[in-house]
Amino acid sequence: MTRPPVRHRIITASLLTVAALYFLVPVYWLAVSATKNSADLFGTFGFWFSAHPHPVEYLTAVLTYDHGIYARWFANSLFYAGTGAVCATLLSAAAGYALAKFPFRGREAVFNVVLAGVLIPGTALALPLYFLFSAMGLANTYGAVLLPSMVSPFGVYLCRIYAAAAVPDSLLEAARIDGAGEARIFGGLGLRLMTPALVTVFLFQFVHIWNNYFLPLVMLSDSDLYPVQLGLTSWTGYADRQPVLYQYTVGGALLSVVPLMVLMTVLQRYWRTGLTEGSVKA
Repeated sequence: MTRPPVRHRIITASLLTVAALYFLVPVYWLAVSATKNSADLFGTFGFWFSAHPHPVEYLTAVLTYDHGIYARWFANSLFYAGTGAVCATLLSAAAGYALAKFPFRGREAVFNVVLAGVLIPGTALALPLYFLFSAMGLANTYGAVLLPSMVSPFGVYLCRIYAAAAVPDSLLEAARIDGAGEARIFGGLGLRLMTPALVTVFLFQFVHIWNNYFLPLVMLSDSDLYPVQLGLTSWTGYADRQPVLYQYTVGGALLSVVPLMVLMTVLQRYWRTGLTEGSVKA
């Protein structure tokens, strides 16, 4: 295999370095700022520690402020993102598997509708969903955020193209000849062979739900139901009257990225496999 010219490698390494700095510098600033009190947050250099950093004390104050409301928001985000991502992954797997392995009239039309769903931004659907859920009596409940999060058109798309390539028809026929039912074949063979794609769908959906701000903003009015992103924004709104909330918002933002970093670290091997194989198999 011929190695690329040195000039191309230098350009590639430079671009990757710039991209890495673009994403890592804000995290570094967040980690440094979380060690400062409100006065040092605005009165010292932003990219270095203050004279008296107390990260544990300040992060503890974030968790205990207002009877531990941040911990409740954090638990709400874990519930929304965890439950929504698991349900979306299973529904996407079932829909993608069915579209890939069961020919029926209108299958391509259904798949094209799913592809169209990928192109519609979530913000365009938030207001119609609010009116729908309000009419059903579900506005300002956990279900108002959780139910829309269980749908992932991109997950259906990825599972369909992955199932078409990774689940052999001959293996399914052999299982049917042995007497296995369709549900058992899907659960015992389909899901196992589609594991890299399922991990990819779960990770994408978890991050999407965790960072979703607009849908909870439209759906929720009770602060006890807020996810972390919406709760931190509400703190920012009161920070002019209570400057300590600037410090708590920075500390809360740092804690909120921890689950995403852990997930990326643990699942990146499966995620890369599912994404690359799904992108080339059709």
